[in-house]
Amino acid sequence: MAKTNYDVIIIGAGGAGLTAAVQARELGLTVAILEKNPKVGGNTSRASSGMNAAETNVQAQHGIVDRMQDFYQETFQGGGKLNDPAMLQQFVTHAPLAVDWLNQHGLPLEDLTITGGMSTKRTHRPASTAPIGAYLIKGLQQLASDDGVEIITDATVTQLLTSDGKVIGVEYMSTAGPQQLLSRAVILASGGFGASKELIRRYRPDLADYRTTNQPGATGDGLRLAQQVGAQLMQLDLVQVHPTVQQDQEHAFLIGEAVRGEGAILVNAQGRRFVNELATRRIVSNAISALPDHHAYLIFDQQVCDRVKAIEFYNQIGLVKSAASLSALAGQLGMADLVGSVNRWNEVVETGQDPQFGRTTGLTAPLVKGPFYAIHVAPAIHYTMGGVHADAETRVLDANGHPIPGLYAAGEVVGGLHGNNRIGGNSIAETVVFGRQAALTLKRDLES
Repeated sequence: MAKTNYDVIIIGAGGAGLTAAVQARELGLTVAILEKNPKVGGNTSRASSGMNAAETNVQAQHGIVDRMQDFYQETFQGGGKLNDPAMLQQFVTHAPLAVDWLNQHGLPLEDLTITGGMSTKRTHRPASTAPIGAYLIKGLQQLASDDGVEIITDATVTQLLTSDGKVIGVEYMSTAGPQQLLSRAVILASGGFGASKELIRRYRPDLADYRTTNQPGATGDGLRLAQQVGAQLMQLDLVQVHPTVQQDQEHAFLIGEAVRGEGAILVNAQGRRFVNELATRRIVSNAISALPDHHAYLIFDQQVCDRVKAIEFYNQIGLVKSAASLSALAGQLGMADLVGSVNRWNEVVETGQDPQFGRTTGLTAPLVKGPFYAIHVAPAIHYTMGGVHADAETRVLDANGHPIPGLYAAGEVVGGLHGNNRIGGNSIAETVVFGRQAALTLKRDLES
């Protein structure tokens, strides 16, 4: 007979859920993960840039001196100072530990890049520069399976079970029909609602017609489940639009921030720069939306390609235009001003001064090595900053601010960390930091 009782049930098998599962097993707890999709990964599998952390050993090995306080302030500033301070402090101080934890589990992040709103290279990624999401999901899934975690796919949780106000398990729909599992604790790691047209219309009707970078399962299931047991929701109108999404095909493809972090520029239809490409996502998205045709082009050279492996994938699926020379690319795109714009950009790189737009990061190398490339981009729904209200140690809170016994949450399902704008590279860090924390917190609570 199949097992029906676990110490921990985790809802969602993305980065937060898999991290929580591995950590919980290491603490001696029995674990089951329920995943509504046919395969694991969630939105994490689509992440490409990296994982932010400050004062890490990796940074030191690269000769980079960083400060957690700078990371805190830049994230706080980038989030419109609407971030939960306690949660942000927990995040910043535990991020380097999370990088070390991954390294100890055979998932090293030995290369560095930079994302918008950050002042230094603190975005950790694999040495190969491969997209971080697929790299982590593959590794974490293997670790979870090796550790004896039960992973049940095609399983949509429909209700949290409670007894005397404590969460004691779940009901879910499987391919075999309705099922129940009992547990001592439940972790919500079900992601956000960026793929829910219904919830976007409810909370952000101005974004109703935008496309989304989210996988189809990101429909806010965890919010509904949490509400059923009295959890408080927060900041649901804070929805992030990502500025660089290729939308010319049936599916929208996010072009990772590392492309800009490694030196790409953004130009308008005439080939002119119009923004600091590594300002926050909110600022860059608004700048693109303010253009007459609401779209732009990323321009870069072979050197950027060599430093961002994800571009190989973008090229394979037909998202990239290329030409042997910059003038040929300009002709292909009909951009009279492109050659002059790139020449001026190269002067910015050489001098370190960008008097027009004030860009100070991602000045890695001038764009001089052919072939030259362009990707057509426009803003799309990317991330929901709001969600379940939880404390800094992942306990889900009710409307009075009291923890709901037996219920924890980690990842995008939780609101509060990012304020009104998430910094690129912080979502992967969030999943590992708070995925681990959920397992550690519930272990302590179970023993108290």
